[in-house]
Amino acid sequence: MRNRALIKSGLIAAALSALGISLLSHHAGASSHREAPFITKNPKVDSTDLYLFKSYEAGRAAYVTLIANYMPLQNQNGGPNFFTFDPEALYEIHIDNTGDAKQDITFQFRFQSNLVGTALPVPPPVGGVPAANTKNVAIPLINSGAVSGDGASAPVNANVFETYTVQVLKGDAATGTTTDVTLNSNPAIKTFQKPLDYIGQKSFGSPAAYELYARKHIFDVKLDGCATPARVFVGQRKETFAVNLGVIFDLVNVDGLGLAAVNQPLGDALSSKSHRADFGNPIGNTNITSIALEVPITCLTGTASAATGAAADANKVIGAWQTASVRQARVINPGPTFAKPTVEGGAWAQVSRLGFPLVNEAVIGLKDKDKFNSSIPSNDLASFADYVTNPTLPALLQILFGAAGYAAPPVPRDDIVAAAITGVSGVNLVVGGAAGEMQRLNVNPAFVPRPIATQFPLGAAGCFLGANVAAPTYGFLATDPNCDPNGFPNGRRPLDDVTDVILSVVGANFLRTPLADKTVLHDGVAEEAGFRAIVAPATTPTASSPAVEMFPYLPTPNGGT
Repeated sequence: MRNRALIKSGLIAAALSALGISLLSHHAGASSHREAPFITKNPKVDSTDLYLFKSYEAGRAAYVTLIANYMPLQNQNGGPNFFTFDPEALYEIHIDNTGDAKQDITFQFRFQSNLVGTALPVPPPVGGVPAANTKNVAIPLINSGAVSGDGASAPVNANVFETYTVQVLKGDAATGTTTDVTLNSNPAIKTFQKPLDYIGQKSFGSPAAYELYARKHIFDVKLDGCATPARVFVGQRKETFAVNLGVIFDLVNVDGLGLAAVNQPLGDALSSKSHRADFGNPIGNTNITSIALEVPITCLTGTASAATGAAADANKVIGAWQTASVRQARVINPGPTFAKPTVEGGAWAQVSRLGFPLVNEAVIGLKDKDKFNSSIPSNDLASFADYVTNPTLPALLQILFGAAGYAAPPVPRDDIVAAAITGVSGVNLVVGGAAGEMQRLNVNPAFVPRPIATQFPLGAAGCFLGANVAAPTYGFLATDPNCDPNGFPNGRRPLDDVTDVILSVVGANFLRTPLADKTVLHDGVAEEAGFRAIVAPATTPTASSPAVEMFPYLPTPNGGT
């Protein structure tokens, strides 16, 4: 039986209980919500989560899904304007498929807000006859009635709606080549429509009805040089990031969380929630806005190979990170219009970045958070190495709870470097590759995607044997349910409990520890069961269901009513 023994004494148990980090896992996402001082001023370009995984919708195992989330903590009652992208910004998903920590393929998204200009007669006609002094006056809301649409034409009763274009940049921004992404069935169409946010049930009907409307905005698209169509969706989704957000940032102010049994098997412990005081997600009633792409694996892979000795064509590693950029110069228009509240120009300036979760939020020092948001992976080793090799979060926890027996793991931390900066040997390390923070996914055909019902929340972290400190051994244990090689930190799926994995790696030497002695730390939020229950695994998902087992894989957003 696998021992999860960190609690060697009552003193350590008391320390972990005081930390609010108990020794059982649950589902919690990880993200970077408002993680740097400057980005708090620019919520429309705030990156929150990046997902990178082999598709697990039936029949889609030959595809990789990339989901870049923006605009955090959206109030479901966020009218009257709700949440739109910035038409003056550039949103990008970058792919490194050669292992040099530089972009090789970049998907670039630009958005447009389209004002329909709906006006109503005031006063309203009486008996169909307008009064002599009737005027047509613009309405103050984004819709004038129940909204419907097919994604091809302007939605019915919408006063404003968003469209977007996508381009693929191959190479770097200075010397690369750019091509348009087009509708697969009609290459002349290069503009796609984003569904309106889920205003509420009077505007859209039930959540199932809204999901039907939203799914009409999934488009099969043609990528230059790619023989098989890809898919794209942009729209509002339910927030799946789960964390005790307020209390964690109040010096880990969580009390009353129980501790797991010392000798409980890893898998059994994950399904037991009886010891937990908090079963809800404090921000589960908020939304985010997603940019989702599903691309054939063969259109993303390059020359990078995993460090297993396999041929380059057998094991591929792709890296990914998302960014948002704005123009360097902004002048406020003293006579603003809907289309021109500002005049902007100059070169693009990157203001947001997200790859490996929680790095900027919990690892980078406050003074360098904005610098990290403007940086690129290939610069990380020179600029931010000390934050990763000598992390201050464990040191802070020791200051807060050292008297209760908590001790920070020894430094330098080669395990954190492997997980976030270089890739882990035998998992997603590129032979001879460069260092740089990003998500990395090994798309080895032998790693068959699991449906939601059997996904292990700790993902590939349950496969680490911990025999080597510098390069934690990876064991592909095909018959072991605690080894799920398609999950975090080998890429990231929406159900992967990345917060728990990162807490365990940083706070409990998870990757270095032998499998029999691993300890899983968690923050007290148990969202896993509710998220898995959204779709019945035994049934075939349909377009009228929330369909978290189908592209774009995230749940229907919370409605205003």
